[in-house]
Amino acid sequence: MIQKPKGTYDVYGDYSKKIKYFEKLINSLMEKYNYEYIRTPLFESSDLFHRGVGETSDIVTKETYDFKDKGDRNLTLRPEGTAGVVRSFIENKMYSNSLLNKFWYYGPMYRYERPQKGRYREFYQFGVEAFGSSDPMMDAEVISIPVNLFKLLGLKEITVHINTLGDIESRNNYREALKKHFKPYLSELCDDCNNRFLKNPLRILDCKVDCDHSCIKSAPKISEYLNEESKNHFENVKKYLDSMGINYVVDESIVRGLDYYTHTVFEVEAKVEGFGSQNVLCGGGRYNDLVKTLDGPEIPGVGFALGLERLFTALEYENIDISEKINLDVFIIPICEEAKTKAVKYLNVLRMNGFNVDMDFLGRNLKNNLKTLEKINPKFVMIIGEEEINSGVLTLKNNETHEEYKVENENLIYFLDSNIEGE
Repeated sequence: MIQKPKGTYDVYGDYSKKIKYFEKLINSLMEKYNYEYIRTPLFESSDLFHRGVGETSDIVTKETYDFKDKGDRNLTLRPEGTAGVVRSFIENKMYSNSLLNKFWYYGPMYRYERPQKGRYREFYQFGVEAFGSSDPMMDAEVISIPVNLFKLLGLKEITVHINTLGDIESRNNYREALKKHFKPYLSELCDDCNNRFLKNPLRILDCKVDCDHSCIKSAPKISEYLNEESKNHFENVKKYLDSMGINYVVDESIVRGLDYYTHTVFEVEAKVEGFGSQNVLCGGGRYNDLVKTLDGPEIPGVGFALGLERLFTALEYENIDISEKINLDVFIIPICEEAKTKAVKYLNVLRMNGFNVDMDFLGRNLKNNLKTLEKINPKFVMIIGEEEINSGVLTLKNNETHEEYKVENENLIYFLDSNIEGE
């Protein structure tokens, strides 16, 4: 039997109902924030991710799905969303409107890594990217989105862990300090860290292999190398978070796993019982030089992304059910062969008038149909037999109160409008 590839999963049943609810929630939330939906290709030029995400990131060096197409072009299944959105922003000259451009995206990403609970090779991300403003207010707005989303979902004790990497000048000064610090320990560090030392020593701070080495714990802090502009930016971000009542802690260990960040970097976590010590559900930051790096104009950006699977695992641990409930207004039961034609007619008419309607397609008798109503749970049951066909009067039964109504054909829409709440 052919089975799904390792690290992937099928969406059906209760999980599909959670997906539908989440999609509606983020669509509604993004409308409130005035962000525009954007969708980019599942695969892009490999060079986009090497230049955008960074040659020293684990994503590019170890986890991307790379392939050549029939035209001998090097392509990569997208491992994250930001680089593709930036490419689209540049290619389509969206910057020409001189406005603040705010986008949100939602879709599958691909990374070759060891599958585990809440972590897959094909996974879904929801994220936002905002271009055009270097104001710290924009950082604070972007941070507020996942915070408010998690609150809407019912998660508790949501905290932002925030740090700054400073501007280019600050990062360069910090980079030299790190190289000087790590140089005596290179023989004790892994091969990846030795490569990072040459290209981007900040990545050493994020190493999973050497994370407990004393040289990493004693490494200089970025706060010691920030210039005044970088300090002011960070202080203002914190001021705006305070103004919004968002809980945060300054965490200088956060450098994020991608090379393009400048200034603000952050992670958002919630207290999830039994979830382990790592409760981080999303992360992001500012990237003022990424658009220029990918051959666009010098336009600042800031964004975040969260993995849907990890978020759903957190909700599961907290016993939070977000399954979208399908409310069926009417279930039609034809009880003779002649009634099927009438049933199909009403099925179509009611659907086109905005009602959620289904009917018996299995040819079961009335008794068996009535047994299944507990699972289907419609608001009304419409029974059509010879009597209803001949008289032009329909029989409707309230599935909750069991009260029965006789409704003339021409009054059916009015009756349902009057008796179904919320319609």
